[in-house]
Amino acid sequence: MSEASIQPARVLPAEADGGEASDFIALLKPRVMSLVVFSGLVGLALAPGPIHPVLGFVAVLCIAIGAGASGSINMWYDADIDAIMSRTQKRPIPAGKVSPEAALAFGCILSAGSVALMGLALNWLAAGLLAFTILFYIGIYTMWLKRRTTQNIVIGGAAGAFPPMIGWAAVTGDIALGGVVLFLIIFFWTPPHFWALALYRSGDYARAGVPMLPVIAGRDETRKQILIYSLIVAPLGVAPVFAGIAGIGYGIFAGLLGAGFVALAAKLYRSDSDKDAKRLFGFSILYLFLLLAGLLANWAIGLI
Repeated sequence: MSEASIQPARVLPAEADGGEASDFIALLKPRVMSLVVFSGLVGLALAPGPIHPVLGFVAVLCIAIGAGASGSINMWYDADIDAIMSRTQKRPIPAGKVSPEAALAFGCILSAGSVALMGLALNWLAAGLLAFTILFYIGIYTMWLKRRTTQNIVIGGAAGAFPPMIGWAAVTGDIALGGVVLFLIIFFWTPPHFWALALYRSGDYARAGVPMLPVIAGRDETRKQILIYSLIVAPLGVAPVFAGIAGIGYGIFAGLLGAGFVALAAKLYRSDSDKDAKRLFGFSILYLFLLLAGLLANWAIGLI
C-alpha cells in the first residue's frame, strides 16, 4: 500500500451542545501535556544560572498553556478523523460537547497569550521558541505531515522535543548544548513510542486515512524501525553526562533504562505481538518520565 493510496476520511463531528469546563480542559490533552510540561521544567532546572521561582513558574505555565493550545487546535483540525478512530471518538468535538469553532478560538487565544506572557515575563527567545513549537505542531505536523507521509511522527516529533529547550532558554536567553541534548533525547524517543501504539492501532489509522508506518510499510518494517530508533535512544539517554548536565549516577540509571528499552524493542521485533507492542508503548512513557525524573533528582542533589 502506498502513501498516496491512503486518503483522509471526512466524517463530520456531532453537533456541539456548548461544552463544560471539563470539556475545554480535555481539549488541552492533559495527559500528553504532563510529560511536555515536565520536560520543560527539567530544561529550566538544568539550565545554568539563577531564575526567580515566580518567573520559573510562569515559564512552565506558559509551556503548559502553549502545549494545551496546540492540542486544542489539533483537535479542531482532526475532528473528522477523531470521529472515526476508536481511541479518539470520545474527544470533546466528535462527542458533540464542544464545537470546532469554539475549540479553534480557545486554542488561538491560549497560543497568543502564552507566547506574549513568555516574552514579557522571561525573554523573547524563549517566547519565539514557544511560538515556533506551536506553529510547527499545528502547521507542519497536524496540517501537512500527519495525513501525507509515514514520516509524520519522525519530523513532527520535533514539536514535542522543544519544551526543554524553551525552559533552558527561559533561564539563559540562549540555546546551548545541554538544551540540544534534551531535545535530541525526546526527538528520537518519539518515533518508537508512537509506532508501538500504531502497531496495535493500525486498523484505526487505516480507517481514518492516516499513513502511519504500519499501514503503509507493514508491521515488519515498523518493528525494524522501532528497534533501530531504540538503539539510538538508549545511548542518547546517557548523553547528558557528557554534556555536563548530569553525573555518573544518572548515567548508570539512564543506561539501565536504555537497556530495558532496547530489550523490549528486540522482543517486539522477534515476536510481532500486539501484547509486546502495548508493553513497549507503556514502558516508553515510563522510560521518558524516569529519565527526566532522574535528571531532576540529579540536579536537586548535585551531580553524582
